[in-house]
Amino acid sequence: MNPLRTYKTVSANKATVNKRWYVVDAEGQTLGRMASRIAFVMRGKNKPDFTPHVDCGDNVIVINAEKVVLTGAKMENREYLRHTGYPGGQRSTLAKNMKPTRLIEEAVRGMLPKNRLGRAVFTNLFVYEGSEHPHAAQQPQEMKFEL
Repeated sequence: MNPLRTYKTVSANKATVNKRWYVVDAEGQTLGRMASRIAFVMRGKNKPDFTPHVDCGDNVIVINAEKVVLTGAKMENREYLRHTGYPGGQRSTLAKNMKPTRLIEEAVRGMLPKNRLGRAVFTNLFVYEGSEHPHAAQQPQEMKFEL
């Protein structure tokens, strides 16, 4: 074997992960498109040392959640289902009756893995109504989306 062709696979772990903080302004952003980009960064897929079984993603702060846009008539017609756990306990809520922070959280949660890792990654999301957030000490960078 040629010694010049020895490549090592980089596998991140909890100790070697470099987590950054990003802030996203949801004003005028389409909900689904914004949520997919946020989930991509939270998962860590934008990093060269992405490891599928490790929480190597970044922390994301979403501000101005009340100004997010749903296209078409989704704000009036979109139903979100949940179940209480009891027989006949299915409940539905329209998008217009939900808190805007919950709307964004549900959209991002649906794009993460449905397992232990997905629940851990979801804790890296912070959604706020208004333009103020309590994470100034982390010096978050603004995340821009290409349109």
